[in-house]
Amino acid sequence: MLTALHIQDFVLIDQASLPLGRGLTALTGETGAGKSILLDALGVATGGRAERSAIRAGAKQGAVSASFEPTSDHPIWTLLEENGLGGEDAQVILRRVIGADGRSRGFVNDQPVSIALLRTIGEALLEIHGQHDGRGFLTAAAHRSMLDEFAGLDAKVTDINAIWRRWRDAEKELETRKRDRDATAREADYLRHIVRELETLDPQLEEEGALSGRRAELMAAEKVTDDLRRAAATLGEGKFEDMLSSSLHRLQRAAATLGGEADNPLDAAIEKLNGALSETMEARAAVETALDRFAGEPDELEAVEARLFALRAAARKHGLTPDALREFLDKTNEALGNVEAGEAAFTELEKEVRDVSQAYNKAASALSKARVKAGAALDKTVMQELAPLKLGKAHFQTSIEADEAHPTSDGIDKVEFMVATNPGAPAGPLKSIASGGELSRFVLAMKAALAAKENRTVIIFDEVDAGVGGAVADAVGERLARLAMDAQVLVVTHSPQVAARADNHWRVEKTQTKKTTVTSIARLGDDARIEEIARMLSGAEVTNEARAAAKRLLAGRIAGKTAKRKAPARKKRAVKAG
Repeated sequence: MLTALHIQDFVLIDQASLPLGRGLTALTGETGAGKSILLDALGVATGGRAERSAIRAGAKQGAVSASFEPTSDHPIWTLLEENGLGGEDAQVILRRVIGADGRSRGFVNDQPVSIALLRTIGEALLEIHGQHDGRGFLTAAAHRSMLDEFAGLDAKVTDINAIWRRWRDAEKELETRKRDRDATAREADYLRHIVRELETLDPQLEEEGALSGRRAELMAAEKVTDDLRRAAATLGEGKFEDMLSSSLHRLQRAAATLGGEADNPLDAAIEKLNGALSETMEARAAVETALDRFAGEPDELEAVEARLFALRAAARKHGLTPDALREFLDKTNEALGNVEAGEAAFTELEKEVRDVSQAYNKAASALSKARVKAGAALDKTVMQELAPLKLGKAHFQTSIEADEAHPTSDGIDKVEFMVATNPGAPAGPLKSIASGGELSRFVLAMKAALAAKENRTVIIFDEVDAGVGGAVADAVGERLARLAMDAQVLVVTHSPQVAARADNHWRVEKTQTKKTTVTSIARLGDDARIEEIARMLSGAEVTNEARAAAKRLLAGRIAGKTAKRKAPARKKRAVKAG
């Protein structure tokens, strides 16, 4: 609910404070008194356009603030929380200050905000319908959400929002993967080439050092191999061993002939010959071993050099040491595995996009059918509301066009309210076909049909009764009063029938002097209200007949409200009985 409007130095208003109540509030006054200034001020406070000319003449700046008390479950609290404006206060105060240079500043609960955010918050709280201005109802984007609210399709829209986000996220990821796909394919081919090359080479840890040492040995062996072969040949012929063995045998026989003398001089000679014979045999074996090692296979040096040079060439190619090739091969294999796994993931991602796309199309198709059905019901309900508002010959139609080529987070439907004000005339968009007065009445009819389900805290109509009178004006007032049972409604009106239906009544007056023109506003009590409605009935001169008629209108309002209060009670009891 809008609880208060404070205006300072705005157009013709030097200062005004309006405490506002629930239900229907009427703003009346002579033409040109400044009733629309109040609505302009409220629009500025909620993020509307502000111009330098809006500042009262002679003032340095103008300021407007609007105080709201939304219900605890109103979506405005979520909006404030998302923008870091949450608080424990149950009020939401929007304020706008306009400087002499035309620049303005916005505030929400005394915290500075951008004008765009102020406008967003204002639109969540306030809805203005005037002869030349309409926020919320005149944009086609809003029509779709209104239709969904009317039909109770919010849960389905929430579901399709979630599917849409999954679809967009999956497509975005797929596009990223596609951009990288060619580079990844080239990388995979390169990695496979490296793996094949290194697996064929099969490098081993510390292999280069071993090969280098072996190559040095084989190169040195060419110089010593001949000597080794000659030494091995000499030792291998056995002549030296035979001589030692024969000498040892003779000494052993001689020692045996001498008997076991304690100090036999041959024992030492026998011991030395035994040692020499053993050493000679070991030396021959060692020479043969060395010959086997250094001589090697005929082509071993060539093979060792080829292997060594191949390892070093591969190492240079990849900017590594030969000993790092084995680790590089293992890591390349791992990278290749990741690339191939990425290819598998790409295939899975393509499948996910297809699956989510199909789920979206199915949900969007079902939502579209539900909207078409709801559109027909809304058309019928609005048409029933148009006849009493002197628009019985007009035609209202909810246009629903399924555009599968341009899906959105809310489905595939383009929804727009279309009207034709004259029989046989083609229907067109509401905002461009209806005239000022007709537009307000169309909006009123739709608002009555939708039963104020849009969660707006306050709804404002500017001269919704323009061009009508009598029973039609009374029907307008009745529908405004009915609408005010679910939402706070402010109406600027010249119709006594509408003003009489209001729960609160304010009169706007313009006072002129030689130097200044000032607009003031005052809340009317019972007697003053009778006088104002009588003025609206009779014109410049208020007659007793006009006062009597005003009393009858006000008495009818009270009787109508009493009947309305009783009707819901009867309905409630009937529901309980059922």
